[in-house]
Amino acid sequence: MRIGIVNDLRAACEALRRVVDSLPDHAVAWTAADGVEAIAMAKRDRPDLILMDLLMPHMDGAQATRQIMASAPCAILVVTATVSGNISLVYDAMGYGALDAVDTPMLGPGGEVTGAGALVEKIGTIAKLVGATADPRRARGRVPSSTPPRLVVVGASTGGPKAISDLIFPLPHEWNVAVVVVQHVDVAFAPGLAKWLGDRTGHSVRVVEHGQEPLAGDVLLAGTNDHLVMTKSRTLEYRQEPRDVFFRPSVDVFFESVAEHWPKAGTAVVLTGMGRDGAKGLMKLRSRGWHTIAQDEATSVVFSMPKAAIDAGAACEVLRIDQMPRVISARMGV
Repeated sequence: MRIGIVNDLRAACEALRRVVDSLPDHAVAWTAADGVEAIAMAKRDRPDLILMDLLMPHMDGAQATRQIMASAPCAILVVTATVSGNISLVYDAMGYGALDAVDTPMLGPGGEVTGAGALVEKIGTIAKLVGATADPRRARGRVPSSTPPRLVVVGASTGGPKAISDLIFPLPHEWNVAVVVVQHVDVAFAPGLAKWLGDRTGHSVRVVEHGQEPLAGDVLLAGTNDHLVMTKSRTLEYRQEPRDVFFRPSVDVFFESVAEHWPKAGTAVVLTGMGRDGAKGLMKLRSRGWHTIAQDEATSVVFSMPKAAIDAGAACEVLRIDQMPRVISARMGV
């Protein structure tokens, strides 16, 4: 995998270069000192993956991510000195299409690199993801009830945070519907993503607790690196199986469990994302009478996941993100 490095600090660039050089079948394609240079380099020589810093002169990493995904889309991993200290910019970048974020490894006085384990793991995961698709564009209150509420389930990956925000913001706050979202995101960022979504949408967005039952008015987000599943008792649980599915949490695993165990047909949505996760699960839900929606190409940061669902015949409708809230509300009887 060819990897571009974007960082204005020489020591950070060298640490990242050494990490990449240590990995079999990976090589540094180029380095850029700021967002402006990164955009130009990506257009001239599009790599498989860009390691994107956030705080740089001339243009920050979030804006560079936005422009790269518009003009030369490829996998982008935010690598910044402190993820927790730059969390707002991290979620801005993820909203524009970055896949994940990790702290920058340190270059020691003797030339050794420390703190590279998380970066190596994420590069390995993205390498599998990139291999799954050659073209990344294609590639507050509750309403208590004695009966289960209607259910809206959403799956997303690359570019998902902003799409989820745009989807949730116009939805009613008080209705007999629960919304459960599976977004490909590391466990470390799930609570922050829930808060970010809540702040942007005005809805109370919470991370799913193991054993929780979706109730009317809930907006719930999968919150661990294990798969989220619906059980036959209509509770949400985290499970490690199936271990061979490297998308974690998997949209397919969640959707298929909902198809098996939720008693009422609802609405299921596959949003922007890289890979094919969600297509099989969406098809199973459609076969059980659910109304299924895939995001259109024009409003997707990466079209691979919706396209896979569309190509499989799993989507009843293909809609722009701004059309979805009205359609979902109508389908849910609002």
